[in-house]
Amino acid sequence: MPTDFDILVIGAGQAGLSAGYHLQRLGLRAERDFLIVDHAPGPGGAWQFRWPSLTLTTVNRVHDLPGMSFAETLPEGSESAPAATAVPRYYELYEKRFDLRVRRQVSVKVVCDRRADGDPEGARILNVETDSAGTIRVRGLINGTGTWEHPFIPRYPGTETFAGRQLHTRDYRTADEFTGKHVVVVGGGVSAVQLLDEISQVTTTTWVTRSEPLFRDTFAEEDGRTAVAVVEDRVRRGLPPGSVVSVTGLRLDDRLRAAQARGALDRHPIFRSIEPDGVRWADGSFQHADVILWATGFRSALDHLAPLRLRGPGGGITMTGRLATQVANDPRIHLIGYGPSASTIGANRAGRAAAVELSKYLAIPSRP
Repeated sequence: MPTDFDILVIGAGQAGLSAGYHLQRLGLRAERDFLIVDHAPGPGGAWQFRWPSLTLTTVNRVHDLPGMSFAETLPEGSESAPAATAVPRYYELYEKRFDLRVRRQVSVKVVCDRRADGDPEGARILNVETDSAGTIRVRGLINGTGTWEHPFIPRYPGTETFAGRQLHTRDYRTADEFTGKHVVVVGGGVSAVQLLDEISQVTTTTWVTRSEPLFRDTFAEEDGRTAVAVVEDRVRRGLPPGSVVSVTGLRLDDRLRAAQARGALDRHPIFRSIEPDGVRWADGSFQHADVILWATGFRSALDHLAPLRLRGPGGGITMTGRLATQVANDPRIHLIGYGPSASTIGANRAGRAAAVELSKYLAIPSRP
């Protein structure tokens, strides 16, 4: 059973482009030895879908891809440019500079394990079924699908009875659409407080989180590394990855201090239930709401890998390798953007680790 490529990279976000760069550095070539596919209409990964008010001055940080800095792609005076245009431009220039030849729009539907016909001991091949490029046969897989396509909304009693509007972070566009409406913002992550800040400037809000948020005046690089290490330990033990923000806390910058001063960051514990026109607290009191914004994060978009049975009984995937990108029970599969590499802190290093370790495992010879 011949293969089309040695390696398929699914997803051309930060981690996927990093993997492609390092595969090139190892002597592999795009469209000859490996292929990168991406479902989106253009470069930029999930950045191209972010809300317009997220600018380069309000985003936490845009990490450089390996071999090319973000700053060199920015025109003078672009500090306030929308991240949804500036970052995709950077990714586009990056793909061109390193000739990564990303194929779009290609969505991977399912990945199946196959052996050569009539030979139960034959080489195992991964059949990657897509919506627009047919079935791609490969020896190894670097999965960089991230989380944007898998928003998470928890279930609470009465959710389906709410008569107002419910939306997730990924559906948010602008605060102005909520003017005159009371908005309940649910979630304790970075996106939750950014959107809460914006919305609270045009209308009334209530902030709800499951646990007490931790604010920090400073955030050192060492704090990020510590947080990544905690998540890495979980996936090495086969546990579902936790949130990096739950370890690091939230950085209290000038914008959030202003939000705090006007009372927008007065946090409430999670409600007991949802009713048609609001939420009911545990003590029986009631808060009217016209909108519930679920800033409750995302889960890894790995449904297409379900036939490979990578998950353990508790729902996690046991990971191994230097940076915990390699699936322990199937070394042909590397997950980048899962667990510790789900943050921008770890994505670049994870791309390199996956490229090096998978190439070595598949014994791909260096090619001119």
